[in-house]
Amino acid sequence: MPFGISKEFHFSASHRLDGLAPDHQCSRLHGHNYIVELTLSVGTDNLGKVGFVRDYGDLKEFSRWLDGEVDHRHLNDLVPFNPTAENLCRWIYERWTSRYPELSAVRVSETVKTWAEYKP
Repeated sequence: MPFGISKEFHFSASHRLDGLAPDHQCSRLHGHNYIVELTLSVGTDNLGKVGFVRDYGDLKEFSRWLDGEVDHRHLNDLVPFNPTAENLCRWIYERWTSRYPELSAVRVSETVKTWAEYKP
């Protein structure tokens, strides 16, 4: 898609990952200051009448959900899967693509040097 926009959101949460060796650092309870990036894309003929992919203000609904439902939670209690960054990307995409049909990718960062991405 030739036109795309992205917006970054932040939340803090704890988790632990199952399936790892007991001495692996991620098998223990720990937390991250996560960054979520939503990317929305459209074709050349699909810009709105103003010329937007979507008004950034429309993403406030996602921000309110993230702040109210995900921020400062224990992710293992929130989701029915192993809360890896990769799985969180897919979960967010699947939860929000009906609200934002232009959603083309979700990225999640757990640290300043690491990113996971879901782009169906």
